[in-house]
Amino acid sequence: MITVRPPRVERVPAREADARSSIPIAVGPVTSYNTSMINMRTFAFALALMMATSAAAQDHEHGASTSEQLGTVSFATSCNSAAQPRFNRAVALLHSFEFGRATAAFTSTLEADPSCAVAEWGIALSAWGNPFGVGIRPAAPLTQGRDAVERARRLAPKTERERAYVDAVAQLYEHVDTIEQRARLVAYRDAMAKIASTNPADSEAAIFHALAISAVAAASPLDPSYAEPLKAGAILEKLIATRPDHPGLAHYIIHSYDYPALADRALEAARRYAKIAPDSPHARHMPSHTFTRVGYWQESIAANVASGAVARRDGVVGEELHSMDYRTYAYLQTAQDAKARAMVDALPEVAGRFNPNGPASAAPNSAAFFAIAAIPARYALERGAWAEAVALEPRPTSYPYTEALTYTARALGAAHTGNPAVIKASIDALQRISETLTAQKEGYWAEQTDIQRREATAWLAMAEGRTAEAVAAMRAVAALEDRTEKSAVTPGPLAPARELLGEMLLQLNQPADALKEFEATLKKEPNRFRAVSGAARAAAAAGDRAKARTYYGQLLKICERADTPGRPELIEARTAVARR
Repeated sequence: MITVRPPRVERVPAREADARSSIPIAVGPVTSYNTSMINMRTFAFALALMMATSAAAQDHEHGASTSEQLGTVSFATSCNSAAQPRFNRAVALLHSFEFGRATAAFTSTLEADPSCAVAEWGIALSAWGNPFGVGIRPAAPLTQGRDAVERARRLAPKTERERAYVDAVAQLYEHVDTIEQRARLVAYRDAMAKIASTNPADSEAAIFHALAISAVAAASPLDPSYAEPLKAGAILEKLIATRPDHPGLAHYIIHSYDYPALADRALEAARRYAKIAPDSPHARHMPSHTFTRVGYWQESIAANVASGAVARRDGVVGEELHSMDYRTYAYLQTAQDAKARAMVDALPEVAGRFNPNGPASAAPNSAAFFAIAAIPARYALERGAWAEAVALEPRPTSYPYTEALTYTARALGAAHTGNPAVIKASIDALQRISETLTAQKEGYWAEQTDIQRREATAWLAMAEGRTAEAVAAMRAVAALEDRTEKSAVTPGPLAPARELLGEMLLQLNQPADALKEFEATLKKEPNRFRAVSGAARAAAAAGDRAKARTYYGQLLKICERADTPGRPELIEARTAVARR
């Protein structure tokens, strides 16, 4: 038996400024919901978290060390009494996307009860990996999942419910040569919906159904009504009222609301999840998705420091790299550049420990390679170190969109240092990568790379003096980016298109128009350093001294922990705020 102390619940109103940093935020309106409704639901959610947790220690059956804390899961099966606690622990790991450890735990379940067919269901679902990874699944996990389904069927699940679970996960692995990945994911979602409907007392069916709803939404074109994520969130919020220590509920609420317009709804879950499952690196990291969405940078840093430490302890290097990317992004938004530099300096050592064939975790291999490319690119671009950006060298991987990050950084650096030849070469490289991704049926990443190519093309026009063409091109690409959503693999784009448009307009002495673009950026990417700084400079240039002072003050608040004297923008902000 595993004894876990119920953690203290931290209650923070959803639209309240960060209690720890008091940073003002600019978050877009939540579709069809007003502030009072959000605050009522937030209060109810916090109350629900407190209700089902007693001051007494609770017993958790995870079949592992008595100090292991993964949350509480109770998934009824027909397996024997020795296998059941092992199975519950395996499902707890699965809910925190600890796929390698979950697979080992399901295998341990089979050792306790070789007839426990539903354990093979767990192995099959673990093989699928992170359901929010938008990339096409490679052959190896597809084979692993299909083999597990076949083993489960040979064992003949003992109940109709367990057969339904096996048949549902089989939808992900059958007919992979003739049915596209998203269609198979939809079929899995619909199968889980049927299980949940047929077994209304099975909370696990409802939870996995909600997860599938969110995963399909993430793999689909952006729907501005957010109907499907809201549907998933409603299922999960209802269940968490009586299951506040369930790892999947808090986790999947964060994922369901991982959109700029919905992120406030996930704050309670974000502040809870790491306390539910502190022995999961991903549970430590995942809250930073919400903190990033709302611009709570110091909380994001803290989450990823903790996640990185647990990941390093457990040897999950992909998760460690992923947390480093989010951590670097947050350091750069707060102008803690020395700490960001430490991440860049640490990168070779951590990357050297990464084994693509190591234990599977929430961060797939693509996330590790993404972080390796993104961290130095972010470090150069966010600081306006354009020559450093030009000097970056692409690193070929099995995931071409990671190389695109480097070419994008080189193009933007070259645009600011007067090197059109490098911009042109980067545009050509981005075109090739986009075509490769299209051929690989990686539609999402092909589109993202094409957005980066269009940005580079606009800045080439700017560098060559074709200013009207440059602005028109940047407006078009900003509109295109608005219709897409970031992948969970990244805390944000290297440079939001509307922010780039604002910087271009500011260079062209069009401050009023530039201000509109910076403010539009802040609705989607609150508390971004370059957007807030750009808005301050644009307002000042447009003669709006009051608004400029407000934005300069906001920048200084965001950067309370910045290096001193720090970036030129901060020196400018201090001067502006001091001026009466």
